[in-house]
Amino acid sequence: MRLILRLALASLRSRKLTTALTVASIALSVTLLVGIETVRAGVRDSFAGTIRGVDLIVGARGGTLQVLLSSVFGIGSPSGSVQLRTMERWKAHPAVKWVVPYSLGDSHRGFRVVGTSTEFYERYRFRKDGRITFASGRVAQSDSDVVVGSEVAERLKYTVGTPVVVTHGLRDIGTSNHDAHPFRVVGVLARTFTPIDRSVYVTLEGIEAMHGEEAMTGGAPVVAAAATSRAAPGPDSAKAARKAAIIAANKRRAAAVPVAPPAGTPMAMPGAEPPPGTPMVMPGASPPPAGAPLVMPGAEPPPQVVEQVKAAAATARKDAARVAAEPAPEEKSGGEHDDEHGEAHDHGDDQITSFFVGTKNRFEALMLQREMNTDLVEPLTAIIPGVALGELWQNIGSAEVGLRVIAMFAVLISITGMLVALYSSLEARRREMAILRAVGAGPTTILALLVLESTMLAFLGCVIGVAIVYAGLALGQSPIEQRFGIHLALRALGETEYGYLAMVMISGMLIGFVPAWKAYRTSLVDGLSPRA
Repeated sequence: MRLILRLALASLRSRKLTTALTVASIALSVTLLVGIETVRAGVRDSFAGTIRGVDLIVGARGGTLQVLLSSVFGIGSPSGSVQLRTMERWKAHPAVKWVVPYSLGDSHRGFRVVGTSTEFYERYRFRKDGRITFASGRVAQSDSDVVVGSEVAERLKYTVGTPVVVTHGLRDIGTSNHDAHPFRVVGVLARTFTPIDRSVYVTLEGIEAMHGEEAMTGGAPVVAAAATSRAAPGPDSAKAARKAAIIAANKRRAAAVPVAPPAGTPMAMPGAEPPPGTPMVMPGASPPPAGAPLVMPGAEPPPQVVEQVKAAAATARKDAARVAAEPAPEEKSGGEHDDEHGEAHDHGDDQITSFFVGTKNRFEALMLQREMNTDLVEPLTAIIPGVALGELWQNIGSAEVGLRVIAMFAVLISITGMLVALYSSLEARRREMAILRAVGAGPTTILALLVLESTMLAFLGCVIGVAIVYAGLALGQSPIEQRFGIHLALRALGETEYGYLAMVMISGMLIGFVPAWKAYRTSLVDGLSPRA
């Protein structure tokens, strides 16, 4: 056996170029096959490690993946909102240990703005036991504080103290800026290689104040100022002032709605002349009072028209003073308040997108999930993050199969190249095989020699291919994490990788039987006779 091994090594060394090219082709195919499996496992572990320690994610009624992607990965739009009082109700459940609110709907220069509480920084975990830490600054506490992720701070050059203006709407589709309520950066998070790095965090009070002050600036400033001046300083008075401003804004919008003409007013078909005596009215405008004289544009109005305008202005001032003198409206749960018609309207003051739940006992998560999904007060969707991630991988599993098929074809091509190299070398080794047989080497020896050569080529290709994979992981681990947020850990080969290597080795060994059978069929005389 040692003689056959020495002969095989000497034969491979005598054909250095052909041997090197064959080994290189096998090594590259093994690198592709093992590398795809390593990256697939790394991506799956990175996705699964994005959120840890959270037993349930609860959102509005919708799809499981929609709740997961919008709340954890910041992908897509949420299916709806959840009342804040619903979260407080479930927080009091005997099986619940803690809850963390999560509110979406705004953005800042392409990054999502998240409204949450200080407990988010304490409860959120990623990978094994990764905790949220601060590179500088502190947590957001007041309604003007904002905390930015590491990628946000790096791209936008933000530091502690930088002013921030939030845009209404999700990223890339923002509609308007909340200039009336600017924020200030109070903390920069350390890098986590998760969607946390690409997020901006504010408090729930900050979101409410941001939208409340927008209503004050866009509504009736006189009423808002009066409500603010009569309210005592404090959070309750500020919230009451914002409620009064929202009511005033609703009244103003309601007054701007076109009023239908009085009953009995003759209607004219589009394009037809109006009936005699009917005043000309612009589309959407209310007709003038009965008996009011018509005034040409640019002409001085009659004295009676001036008196009517003054009387209407005085009436408006009296109404504003009466509203200002009324007591501040009582705050209702869920951000609801009554308008001038006595109907309740919800402007989203006390709503969140979802909330994270931690249970006192992991075994109670399934029971709690069932209770939440059948809640009769508000339709909810409660998901277990691990189960939802498994469903996600089932949906994208076809992509993994496609990558594996491509790698298999690469291995097949390299094995075929090895067969061509060995088979074509037999013509040059015809005399070598004949001399070996002339000195007493039997067919078994020739067969073992050629099979051993092909097996050694496959083994060298596997070793070099695995070495290339590990070298690539060692050199590219940090850049890949910083660029794509995927953590590719250096780990031992698994059963799948060993199965791939065994397949390559067996294929290489079987390939050696083809040239061995050809050499066995070549006669001794044919091998020793010279050819022109």
